[in-house]
Amino acid sequence: MLTSRAALSRCGPAGAPPRRLRTIVLAALAGALLLQAQPSTALDAFVRTPVPAAAEKGYRSAREALRAGVREYNAGDKEGAARALEYAAGQGHALALWKLGRMYAEGDGVPHDDLKAFEFFSRIADASTDEGDPQNAAVTGSAFTALGSYFLDGIKGTYVRPNPERAYDMFNYAASYYGDPNAQYNLARLYLDGNGVEADPRQAARWFNLAAEKGHHPAQALLGDMLVNGAGGVPQQRVRGLVWLTLARDGAQGRKDDWIVALYDKNWAAASQDDRNDAQTQLQTVGSIKRR
Repeated sequence: MLTSRAALSRCGPAGAPPRRLRTIVLAALAGALLLQAQPSTALDAFVRTPVPAAAEKGYRSAREALRAGVREYNAGDKEGAARALEYAAGQGHALALWKLGRMYAEGDGVPHDDLKAFEFFSRIADASTDEGDPQNAAVTGSAFTALGSYFLDGIKGTYVRPNPERAYDMFNYAASYYGDPNAQYNLARLYLDGNGVEADPRQAARWFNLAAEKGHHPAQALLGDMLVNGAGGVPQQRVRGLVWLTLARDGAQGRKDDWIVALYDKNWAAASQDDRNDAQTQLQTVGSIKRR
């Protein structure tokens, strides 16, 4: 069963979806895993890799184990942190599941294992509810975003196959319901490239703008480029585009963001002096507002 894209699209950034929509999303996730599994190694989305009990630590609660895991992680004992977090995750603690997912996705103190990361993130999605815990909202949104990324590219050698349509569903849900800026950026990229959804530059600009306003530098860069050049029928706003490109350039971090600097340099060099001056004036205004 495929998730209804039209139903998901009706969820605005400020609105919560109905319970029926949540049921559809989670059922779609479970269905995707079952349909894509190899018969000899089928895994249900609700049956995960066993989590060690870590009973020797004698944790009295998942919260205590989580605190111990965070403390040990910050102290540099990542193996100890993983053991504590695994206990909390075994009790269904969302933050512990999310942290373990990130650790396995990045090979941070544990062997790199995207499938384990996928399954930890899936457990968060499985357990999410309409009402939700505000403290876990960011964690849940991030989990749906991570699932979208895995569905987009697939996980080689596993039952998780590339599925851009499913990736769209995950990004759209995380972007609309949780307002996750990474999901908003990824959703915009799908609309820009026509990947998993019909290409729509205006929708791409809309989602880039939502992420850009939250300080997402790649979104700021691509939105700025679209506005400077009026790409895909998006109304040309050269000065505003230069402002976004400058903010993106100022927030660029390391070599992974070299493309942002290159995009800024290209557009700034092609801009008129009047547009540059107007952009600098607006940037001074933005800076003065931030300092208040």
